[in-house]
Amino acid sequence: MLSTILLPLVLCLTLLVLLLFFIRNLRTFKNPPLPPGPKGLPIIGNLHQFDSSILYLQLWQLSKKYGPIFSLQLGLRPAIVVSSPKLAKEVLKNHDLEFSGRPKLLGQQKLSYNGSEIAFSPYNEYWRQIRKICVVHIFSSKRVSSFSSIRNCEVKQMIKKISGHASSSGVTNLNELLMSLSSTIMCRVAFGRRYEDEGSEKSRFHVLLNELQAMMSTFFVSDYIPFTGWIDKLKGLHARLERNFKEFDKFYQEVIDEHMDPNRQQMEEHDMVDVLLQLKNDRSLSIDLTYDHIKGVLMDILVAGTDTTAATSVWAMTALIKNPRVMKKVQEEIRNVGGTKDFLDEDDVQKLSYFKAMIKETFRLYPPATLLVPRESNEECIIHGYRIPAKTILYVNAWVIHRDPESWKNPQEFIPERFLDSDVDFRGQDFQLIPFGTGRRSCPGLPMAVVILELVLANLLHSFDWELPQGMIKEDIDVQVLPGLTQHKKNDLCLCAKTRSHI
Repeated sequence: MLSTILLPLVLCLTLLVLLLFFIRNLRTFKNPPLPPGPKGLPIIGNLHQFDSSILYLQLWQLSKKYGPIFSLQLGLRPAIVVSSPKLAKEVLKNHDLEFSGRPKLLGQQKLSYNGSEIAFSPYNEYWRQIRKICVVHIFSSKRVSSFSSIRNCEVKQMIKKISGHASSSGVTNLNELLMSLSSTIMCRVAFGRRYEDEGSEKSRFHVLLNELQAMMSTFFVSDYIPFTGWIDKLKGLHARLERNFKEFDKFYQEVIDEHMDPNRQQMEEHDMVDVLLQLKNDRSLSIDLTYDHIKGVLMDILVAGTDTTAATSVWAMTALIKNPRVMKKVQEEIRNVGGTKDFLDEDDVQKLSYFKAMIKETFRLYPPATLLVPRESNEECIIHGYRIPAKTILYVNAWVIHRDPESWKNPQEFIPERFLDSDVDFRGQDFQLIPFGTGRRSCPGLPMAVVILELVLANLLHSFDWELPQGMIKEDIDVQVLPGLTQHKKNDLCLCAKTRSHI
């Protein structure tokens, strides 16, 4: 009799416990977990664990422990890190729209006129229109082609300068030379004038540019813990940022005033400021362009156009001097095409297959951005089975992705041959090679950057044989990098050029 009473009671209690367990865990079933990640401290989260100069390496170490997607707490801001081609495709293609935002960081916002340009603007109708303007009017194939005479002129000037070094058995500092070349080309196509030969103007411009690049990547505590702005002020960061902004604003305004001067001598080809001012005056756009919008776009053109090309050129020459077999092979191809010419033009460059494979390999092993410019999620989404809240910062570790052993054989070695029979390219469709990003927020200046890079490197390798300074061996050439949005070689690459006798 007792058992007949207890059995239904036990069953009822068991069902009740199971029901309570189900109700308690219903929220878990509905909301997948956050990605795993290192535990942080109250308020500061994981901020104390990172060094901006080697962040990509620290994130690589964490990915080995937590997997190809993991979470961080940067002060009061959540973040995730993606470190594999498969996960990069999921976030940058399948969820491109959800991750089309940009985190608002003080230095970047200030210097970009509150995101009045392409790189740091929030994803909205204004961004769509300003990107369209740049793609159609600034970086179109027709516009890029129109600047070929400027590129040819400046590269010839560079060759002449190196020839002077060679004739006196001098050493060529390629870091300084290639940064100067890139900035001069971009100044001519953007502003219509060069600052290389203008006395004090040269030092003023280059000091400004170096400081702007530094402030873009400077760590402001208040970006991650809002009530700590006083720390940034005590460190002098606000004053330094304001000073750099005002100096560049004055520079941009001088450029705009020069272009609006009715007595200004008109160039044969319109530069980028001419194009932007014409669009402003036409009022045919769906947005009203202001001078601040124009200044923001000029900042993008100047920084992205100068940094990426110069840094990648130096890394390519670094890789070649460390790999004499590749240097010999690429020079043989270039010289077979160039023959006895003293200069290779852009049509000549298009005939070079091994050379182009070498450039792809440079982008793979030495990406100009080890971490892609961070994105931010606009809404909650599910990635790889994990819940990603809205307003989560996304870091894509291109440095790790480009060394993924599942995508690349011998990923640490510089082997251009891997691209000869491969359709993999760096233009954003292949997620194992994404130096310029991909999707909505990819770099629209890619066509301009690549054509300059190819022209510069082809002529450096066509006109000269390159050697290490006396007493150095290839193992002495390091690959350390400086902190920043673009990874520049920390220690200057200084080589000896020998002019080819039959040229």
